[in-house]
Amino acid sequence: MSVGLNHFLVLSAVLFSIGMYGVLAKRNVVVILMCVEIMLNAVIIALVAFSRFVTPTLLTGQVFAIFVITIAAAEAAVGLALLISIYRNRENVDVEEIDLLKM
Repeated sequence: MSVGLNHFLVLSAVLFSIGMYGVLAKRNVVVILMCVEIMLNAVIIALVAFSRFVTPTLLTGQVFAIFVITIAAAEAAVGLALLISIYRNRENVDVEEIDLLKM
């Protein structure tokens, strides 16, 4: 039995669903950022799988994956910088208690 495109897409959908649940249900900003990273990894898996099974000679999926990884690194850096700034001002990282209008 070989691993086909459907297996990769199911894995990608499961990871994306787990990430979406974490973003919608959790209250801690660090956990939300980690769940966004899980969602981006699910997209990378789908891109590379489509590239591998649709056009195996071209590396377009891998190139897009590199771009997504770069964007994810920038998103993590900016998100953590904002998180540290909010924590220094509020001493709390609970999403429901962060109100940027009150400084």
